[in-house]
Parts: sequence; C-alpha cells; structure tokens
Amino acid sequence: MRRLLYLILLLVALPAGAGLFDNRPAPAPLGASLNNSEDFLPVREAFKLSLIDSSSDSIKLRFVAAEGYYLYKHRFQFSSEPADIALDAAQLPAGKAKVDDYFGDVEVYYGVLDVELPLDNPDNRPLNLSVSYQGCADKGLCYPPETEQLKIAGGLLATPSITLPTPDAASNSWSWSDLALFFLAGLGLTFTPCVLPMLPILSGVVLRGQVGGLRSFSLSLAYVLPMALCFALLGALMGVFGAGLNLQARLQSAWILVPFAAFFALFALAMFGVYELRLPRRFSEPLDRLAGKTRGGSYANAAVLGVLSSLLVSPCVSAPLAGALLYISASGDALGGGLKLFALGLGMGAPLVLFATGGGALLPKSGTWMIGVRNAFGVLLLAVAVWLLERVLPGQLSLALWGLLAGGVALFLGALELGPKTHKQKLSQLAGLVLLVYALAAWTGALQGQNDPLRPLGRMPLAGSAGEQVESSNWQTISSPAELDAAFAAAQRAGKPLLLDWYADWCISCKVIEREVLNAAAVASQLGDYRLVRFDITESNPAQRALLDRYQLFGPPAILLFDATGDEWQDLRVVGEIDAADFASRLNQASERF
Repeated sequence: MRRLLYLILLLVALPAGAGLFDNRPAPAPLGASLNNSEDFLPVREAFKLSLIDSSSDSIKLRFVAAEGYYLYKHRFQFSSEPADIALDAAQLPAGKAKVDDYFGDVEVYYGVLDVELPLDNPDNRPLNLSVSYQGCADKGLCYPPETEQLKIAGGLLATPSITLPTPDAASNSWSWSDLALFFLAGLGLTFTPCVLPMLPILSGVVLRGQVGGLRSFSLSLAYVLPMALCFALLGALMGVFGAGLNLQARLQSAWILVPFAAFFALFALAMFGVYELRLPRRFSEPLDRLAGKTRGGSYANAAVLGVLSSLLVSPCVSAPLAGALLYISASGDALGGGLKLFALGLGMGAPLVLFATGGGALLPKSGTWMIGVRNAFGVLLLAVAVWLLERVLPGQLSLALWGLLAGGVALFLGALELGPKTHKQKLSQLAGLVLLVYALAAWTGALQGQNDPLRPLGRMPLAGSAGEQVESSNWQTISSPAELDAAFAAAQRAGKPLLLDWYADWCISCKVIEREVLNAAAVASQLGDYRLVRFDITESNPAQRALLDRYQLFGPPAILLFDATGDEWQDLRVVGEIDAADFASRLNQASERF
C-alpha cells in the first residue's frame, strides 16, 4: 500500500512541479484588447540601446526594456569591425530565471540592463560595434532577433547618453516555490535506507543518548545547520562554475543535453541499487576516522560532525545531489544555487531535529517502504533525463520515451504478474495497469505522429464531430514572400478566404496557440472553410522582416484573416496570445461576412 501511495504522490508531484515553474503569462480574458497591434511597441521602442561610455579597454552599453518586456541573456551577441579590435566576453549580471518552452531554463532581463564589453584597442581607433539581441513581451509577443550598429569614434561616445538608475538587484534566479521544492526533496531523501542511519550518530555521539528537551533541540540544530551550509557552499560554487562556462546557453545544444541526460540516467541506476556512488577510499577513510574521534555534547563538536556528515553523504543521496548540482550549474546563479541546496540540507535535517526533540516515537519505523522512496527518486531522475532529451529529439520519439518510462514503472508494480496476491499487491498491480494503459496510449500516439505527453492520443473529437479536427496536412507552411503571394493566388482562384498564421520556432506563444487554440473543437470546426497558411519566420531573414513591416507586425504570434479577394479583415486580426473562445468568436464574425 505504501508503494502505491508513493507512486500516487509522484504522479501528482510531476505535473504540479511543472506548473510551479511555468512562467508563461495566462491568455487574455475574453474581450481584452491585447490582440491588437497597437498593444505592442516597435522593437526599438520596447528595447532601447544606448552607449554609456567607451575607452581603449572597454565599452559600456545600456538596454532599457519597457515595462512588460524582457530580453534573453543567451541571445546577446557582440562583434566589432575592424575584426582585429578584439572583444572579450560580455560582462552580464545575473538575470531572472524563466522556464521557456523552446529555450528551456533561461535568464531574462527586465528594466535597465548595463553591459560591459572588454576590448583591446590601445590606439583608440574608431570602430563599428554590432549588437544582436532578442526579447519578448509578457503579453505573448516574441520579436525576431534584432541587430543594431553603433559607431564609436576613437573611444568617444557616438551619441549623447543619459544616466539612468541601475537595475533592480532583486532579479535573482530563485523563488520561494523553488526553495519549497528543494526542501521537500531533502525531506524525501531523509527517508531512505542510507540517510536514517545518521540517527545513531546524532543520538549516540552528538546527544550522548540524552534524546529530548531544549538542549537536544539546540544541539541537533548545531549539527544540521553546518551540514546545510556545506550543501549551500557547494551549490554556490556550482552556480559560479556554471556561469563561468556559460552552461545555460550551451544547454541548448544536443552535444550538452544528451550527456546530461545520460548522467541523470546513470544516477537513476544508482538509486535503483545497480551500483553505489561513494567517495573514493582515499577521502572517505580519513573522514571516517576523524568522525570517530570527534566527541559530542558540545555545539562546536556537533557542528564538526554536521560538516563531516555532509561530506560522507551516503550513495542514496549522492545521485539526487549530483542531479541537483547539474541543474544549478546550468542556471549559472551562485546565490540561487546556494539557497536551493541550503533548503535541501534543511529538508534532510528536519526529521533529525524532530527526532532529537521528541524522540523516535515521532519518526516512522524503517522498513521496505524506504526502498520505495529511493526508487521513486530514481524514477524522477529518469523523468528529468527524458525532459532534457525532449529539447533535441522529435516530439514523437519523446512521447515514446515517456511511454517507456511509464511502462517500466508499471512492470515494477507488477502489472503483468499472475498468481495469488495480497490486498496491497492487488492495489499496486491496479496502479501498474493504469500506467501500462498510458504507456500503450503513448506508443500508439507516437506512431500516429502525436507529441504531447498530456494528450498522447491527441484531442479526441466529441460525439458527432468526427472529422472536425484540423489535420496538420491541411496547413501549408511557407517561408518566403513569393510563396505567400502564390498561396493568395491559389485561394482567390478557389474562391476561399485565407487564414495566415505567423509562426517561429523560438516563439513560445505560437506553440501555445497551435496546441490549445487551433486544435480546440470550437475553432477547428470552422477552419475547414479557409485556406490555412502558416508563415515560418524562424530564420528572420531580411525578406521575412520586410514582410512583417508590410503587414505592420512586430513578430509572432499573429493570425490574419483575409476574404476571398485577398483583403484583410483588420478588425479581426490577432496579435499575441488569445484563448480558444475569443478566436472562435472572431471566426464566427468572419463567417457572417462570407
């Protein structure tokens, strides 16, 4: 029964955790006015670039993002002409953490951003500085990559500058929800076969058998806090290490994502007991001897034992801890990494403090259920590996991997086992059968070209509405003005209205609209009257950008509706995110004009 309980908690925690890290803005309510071009600023008004200072060894730039707009940290690029004036890596402050459906875990900047570019120009020669950047609006519009040219004349400012206040230092890549999740993870790690043996150290050495009371409480804190601080130091160092390697940007590459996913899979095998992760003997044996010589009873000795315990952490903790360190190194944030691992250490130490204060009666008894906790962490690590691979694998293959993970858990729970069973085994088998059904659905959906793990078989049509869903083959994807002109000509010859969907791979909201709006039953049932054209501006070349200017658009997402003669119904155009009900209403208005 306990194994089933942990499985249920795991299944609930996965989507809940995803929701905590989803920073995508909610769609506008029905009747809101954001779906108009007037609601968005031109790119150079949304993000204003100016020179602050320049010298023979550095250039200082300032970006000012309008309220509700942000810039991606990893999308900055700088180059100089002539090329022999070398630029070093840009010095950028820590940004605000954001989970992006396309770029993954990223840092973004709101408000004012100062950038320093070290360079080697001892003769103060004039140069042209090329600055590339990309940003989005919280309302759901993503601008194509933008490049500006700045002329720097002999180390002097090319344009006057205005001194602005420095950015708010509160843009740290952590949140209270992040810390709560790390605390809960540490709490879960405590109930594994490898961590609860720390209780004899606490009771026999630190407390000297005197369990209970205020002094036991204070001594246990003196033991737990240094242990948590050691984890915090490790997290901060990994944050600095990740920032130095710019892992956040590098994590968009398959050459980085695939090895990381492999590491998580190896850590999962350690959690399943295939092998153990331990410190080498040359390090562990001296630490064991030092811990054995340390006497308890005092706060100083308790602190020393806490530090040694963090260094001698058991193999059950090593795998999740290594996974957490990889995650933190990718964020490149020292403060956030330190706080997250401090919360993890506090979570691991909370039951120890509870035991020291109230005795063993307050803690559950050890048993086989602890193996279930360890295995649950192994499943979570495998889920992280699949999540990483989703960014580089085709959607169908990713869905198949989710099915493989669910099928493996189903077999572990005894979904296909025969013979007499206890009540607990029957419940476990029932949960396994549910996961097995999901696994079969995921594999079937993958073979059919589906890619959404939450809807492995796609959206099922309602009774009587068969065939109303829009097939992907009905969409014509184009990427050049000539192809668009040809699509308009074909629609006019057929006497059909045309729906033009502006799309880019780097546009988060485009994927939301494609998944949640265009496939909604109320919308899909009306799209059969249109010639469906999707213009892909992922490349953002000059011809595509000129086409955006022709239609007075700043970037995707946008949906334009044209009548059979090629004239746009401008009052029905959509710019930014929109919900299915609002867009269905606009299609109803268009149908009345046919």
